[in-house]
Amino acid sequence: MSGATTAGSAAGAVTLELIAQDAAAVRVAASIGAARVELCQALALGGLTPSLGTIEAAVQTAGELVGVHVLIRPRGGGFRYTADELAVMESDVRAAVAAGAAGVVIGCLDEAGRFDLDGMRRLRDAAGGAGVAAHRAIDVSADPLEALDALIELGLDRVLTSGAAPTALAGRDTLRAFVERAEGRLVVMAGGGVTAADAPGILASGVRDLHFSAKRTVTGDAGGVRMGSAGSGVGDYEVADAAIAREIAEAARAAASLVPADLGGAAR
Repeated sequence: MSGATTAGSAAGAVTLELIAQDAAAVRVAASIGAARVELCQALALGGLTPSLGTIEAAVQTAGELVGVHVLIRPRGGGFRYTADELAVMESDVRAAVAAGAAGVVIGCLDEAGRFDLDGMRRLRDAAGGAGVAAHRAIDVSADPLEALDALIELGLDRVLTSGAAPTALAGRDTLRAFVERAEGRLVVMAGGGVTAADAPGILASGVRDLHFSAKRTVTGDAGGVRMGSAGSGVGDYEVADAAIAREIAEAARAAASLVPADLGGAAR
């Protein structure tokens, strides 16, 4: 894994990560200068592991411009997994890396609400030399600061977090505490309800990595017949919107340029 460095970020520097469900979203990410995408499917369920075909298409589209980091999550719901589910996740990690993913995004908790260290090590090790980040399981953990320490001990590259709050803006005080506690050993990336209006407040916490979906809803149909129920499998769906993404990126870069460099935490 690449790991974080201890140097501070330069003033005005912000690293953007766009949530992507397809190759089209990867193109949006490239157009706004995002460094990474977190690739998933079923965003309405909080994101699940994408298909192998989706990974291959995203990697091909990204080329050298954008790093594709694949979410490894076999189902919706909580983050406690059975032995069978962990085995599937381990296989999915290997498949994603073999398909060209730059990294994977993982997270599993134990019955006490702490990170399942054995499970996390298995998934980390399955990634080989690819990057490994933790997702927002930290936000529902029993003790987020203790969980952060566990991720640092595991040697992960990055953690995605809303600061244990419904949105990153609401969790900005905890985000600041995370940045200070990580001391450059782990990149703290803010995500959760990120908008252009909220970007300045979020970045004032000291984070220098921002994760967002920039999504809009597309109305689905079935042969012209409206079928919007969840059970029908046919209805509205979400896509990455280039204009929204660009607005967030511009707001984030403008806000970052006003924040002292020493608040930036770890460099990428």
